[in-house]
Amino acid sequence: MPIRDAVPEDLDEICALIVELAIYEEAADEVAFDREEVRRHLFGPGAVAQVLIAEDDAGACLGMALFFRTFSTWVGRPGIWLEDLFIRPEHRGGGYGRALLEAVRARTDGRVEWAVLDWNRTAIDFYETLGARPVDGWTRYRWDPAAPDRSPG
Repeated sequence: MPIRDAVPEDLDEICALIVELAIYEEAADEVAFDREEVRRHLFGPGAVAQVLIAEDDAGACLGMALFFRTFSTWVGRPGIWLEDLFIRPEHRGGGYGRALLEAVRARTDGRVEWAVLDWNRTAIDFYETLGARPVDGWTRYRWDPAAPDRSPG
């Protein structure tokens, strides 16, 4: 089951997978990326994220894991934040998601963390078969620079 690092020539496929994931998550109207900006952040000299590609034996792209490095002050070592794991629906159940996660896991001896939508029971069940568990007591926040300032005053 071929898993490989993405290269700049994969950009069209990566962008297509991002859109497919957004459609699956019922959030297609939120997709607003600039293709060239994605290229710069994944493949430029200051790249901040990486992508692994799952392929079939003929080289067709079946899915991806998009991730970036983190650092835990409490354990004093780097880890990985898995931003997106997506396998095209017709290829789910073939072990590609597990292979991508194992390839991400192999890149750090620290924590691998991610978020999952509450309604995505299939994904939750899959993650739990790996031994992954939700992190109790934490609420995810987002501070979007485009959001209006709501400070009192």
